[in-house]
Amino acid sequence: MRARLGNPGRDALVLTITFAAIALFVHLATAVIPTAIGAAAGSAQGPDLALANALVLNVALIIFGWRRYRDLTGELAARRTAETAALGLADRDPLTQCLNRRSIAAHCASLAATARERRETLAFVMLDLDRFKQVNDTNGHAASDALLCAAAARIRVLLPAEALLARLGGDEFAVVVPCAPNQRTVIERLTESIIAAIAEPVAFEDTDLETSMSAGIVLAEPDCAEDPQVLLHRADMAMYHAKRTGRNALAWFEPSMESDLKLRSAIETGIRRGIPAGEFVPHYEKQIDLETGEIKGFEMLARWNSPTLGRITPDVFIPIAEELGQITELSESLIRQALRDAQKWDPKLTLSVNISPVQLRDPWFAQRLLKLLVEANFPPARLEIEVTESCLHENVALVRSLITSLKNQGVKVSLDDFGTGYSSLSQLRSLPFDRIKIDRSFVMNLVGDKDNATIVRSIIALGEGLGLPITAEGIESEAVLAELRTFGKFSGQGYLYGFPENAEKTAAELAQLNLLLEPAPALAPAQASTRRRA
Repeated sequence: MRARLGNPGRDALVLTITFAAIALFVHLATAVIPTAIGAAAGSAQGPDLALANALVLNVALIIFGWRRYRDLTGELAARRTAETAALGLADRDPLTQCLNRRSIAAHCASLAATARERRETLAFVMLDLDRFKQVNDTNGHAASDALLCAAAARIRVLLPAEALLARLGGDEFAVVVPCAPNQRTVIERLTESIIAAIAEPVAFEDTDLETSMSAGIVLAEPDCAEDPQVLLHRADMAMYHAKRTGRNALAWFEPSMESDLKLRSAIETGIRRGIPAGEFVPHYEKQIDLETGEIKGFEMLARWNSPTLGRITPDVFIPIAEELGQITELSESLIRQALRDAQKWDPKLTLSVNISPVQLRDPWFAQRLLKLLVEANFPPARLEIEVTESCLHENVALVRSLITSLKNQGVKVSLDDFGTGYSSLSQLRSLPFDRIKIDRSFVMNLVGDKDNATIVRSIIALGEGLGLPITAEGIESEAVLAELRTFGKFSGQGYLYGFPENAEKTAAELAQLNLLLEPAPALAPAQASTRRRA
């Protein structure tokens, strides 16, 4: 509550009257008090009544003025206390009691001045909790607040007394530590200890909250003359680099990171603009029956040829779209186009679509997919959704619910990249998959590698035992194809059968094979020659 001061004009008038009353009191007292004392002793007459009344009135005015002066000084003291508290609140994050984004620069300037006197420099460390949003979405805001408070407390305990700790917003913290210019190893060990401390579970109600932390580090020049905001920004770049390279790690700032961050920013802008502009288009990779050589269907793959950035590969733009929260919109736009394209194919051909782990966590994904199928009037039995094996470790119950919903609609679900995610046999038995796809890393190196051959043969045997069809990815040579054929009868896909093509070229090839319901434009002579070589 803000302290309220009185009316300044009125207070000034009261003080003026008080001082005048004091002066008049001194003058009257010299006239009244001696005669009053003489009258009391019987040696003189009493003081003049008017002067005595005036003296009493002056005494009352002095008392009133003194009380007002005392109240005024009390109000000023309360105002100063309130202002000090307000400044403290403005400097601090109310949740964690760390410094906040507004105050960190000023404190850095003061710390840098002290460091220069000691011939030290400053280390700037940017820290960010990994998958914090997932913790918040799963357990609620109270749990995420508890996690942030615990993280701040654990970081604070490990820092030297003169270090600064700030919460810049969300799940991002900044640490500024004075150190000798050659103490890079010391700062790295401090950061590693912080990462290890954050990895310990946080007890909240009846559950344990688990997370990890990524860190970026930069050292200021020995004279500490650089702008703290610039150094925090560089540490932030290094932190994002640590996140992109696997999380739960640290990275030192390097000048090349600035250009990488600019490129990433351009890609983010391109994704936001490119989705509604239709820049992302589906390409189709053939899936072949290895025994007969017939086309069984196609896997839809996302492609992006940006008008400003050129061709960007999916392994670059898909993770960024996931982090931006744009992956659902991107995926649904591609699926919508793919369903329209596949509607023109022979009804015996299937369409396979990969979904992101982010979509897998969406409880409404199955309903949105059904809406797309209805819009395109596409038979659900011709659609196959591919789920990567690594998704099974995030939330098996949610995966089971999603798969069940999809299968109830008639959509098939396959387990993609099998062999890379360490899924257990009990998971395979409990989850109603329709197909297993062997990861391309095992198939590509099949010839001459006994270990890969053993893995592929074991996966095929596992599929046969569970009654699940098999598709081998990454077939790129005749030698690999010949080796696979010795293992049994199943499907395959890979560049041996041609590179993924856009809708027009795919339709033209299907037309030549009489596998198209609607007429398609003929391939140009050069394209037809390329197709025959493929």
